[in-house]
Amino acid sequence: MTRNTVYWICQLGGWALYAIINISFYLLKNVHDADQYSFLLLSVGYMLLITHGFRNYMHRAGWLKMSIGKLTPRLIMAIVIMTTLVYLLETATLMLLRGQPLISFDFSELILMFLSQLTLFFIWCALYIMYHYVERYNATLKYEASINEMTLNRLKSQLNPHFIFNALNSIRALVDEDPRKAKSAITQLSNILRNSLVMDKRKVVSFGDELRTVKDYLALEGIRFEERLRTSIVASREAEEFCIPPLMLQTLVENSIKHGISNLIDGGVVDVVAKVEDKKLHVRIRNSGQYINGVKKKKGSGLGIANTKERLKLLYGEKAVFRISNEDGNTVLTELIIPEQ
Repeated sequence: MTRNTVYWICQLGGWALYAIINISFYLLKNVHDADQYSFLLLSVGYMLLITHGFRNYMHRAGWLKMSIGKLTPRLIMAIVIMTTLVYLLETATLMLLRGQPLISFDFSELILMFLSQLTLFFIWCALYIMYHYVERYNATLKYEASINEMTLNRLKSQLNPHFIFNALNSIRALVDEDPRKAKSAITQLSNILRNSLVMDKRKVVSFGDELRTVKDYLALEGIRFEERLRTSIVASREAEEFCIPPLMLQTLVENSIKHGISNLIDGGVVDVVAKVEDKKLHVRIRNSGQYINGVKKKKGSGLGIANTKERLKLLYGEKAVFRISNEDGNTVLTELIIPEQ
């Protein structure tokens, strides 16, 4: 339904409900005065028309774009004006229906009528403004979500070329040295690319699926580094079922090899441990190497780390944890904590 359709359903339905409640009250009191029923229906008609006119005025005057502080005094004045206008119309209607001058009416009844109309208009304005602000808040959330979605898609599109470039470099080194291993490496790369194409269509993937891609990647890198690269992966069953952003573990393992193992003459170890604690996935990646003042010896940590930080911030805000530090003189520890989504 359009916004205008929703408005008319609420506008007509709300005032009709008010009329039905009053008619039911009259019937319970055995009121059979036709003039009283006519007066009620005319009053409801006045209020419906006046509130509709006020709604149009609010939109034309731009009241709904104002802050609450600026809008509140205007609403109070508008409620008083609408109440006064309906009060005058109702008083004139009573005079016509009863054929009596104003001085002959019970003024306590007139004051009660004025206060009841004031209350009704206050409720109408509160409900309408509340609906508008909730709708605007939801629209803002949808806009922010779409911006985040576009940013995440951009970040994921940056990861694939980055990964493919490194993988192709690994295969290129094998083409002349060992064509058979190069052929095997191409098969492994095709498996990785097939998985990455599937992952690229998802917002999150299971840690187990991500882990299988990482194992293929390590096997591919193992052909290039041979005995210089030693790996160990331990993941609990709960960890494998946990959902994480696609290619995130892949990026961190790749970073460990690129900035750690590849810079060491004797190579080193990449050790991955994953488990779930307090409904959070804890991943620890240890690799041979060293940070100096939080920066690896090789200048710059590349696109992968900055990308990972930004993706975590967009998806989890401050709930996710990512840090890299020296565990000892020869080991770099990368820690990743992801909350349950």
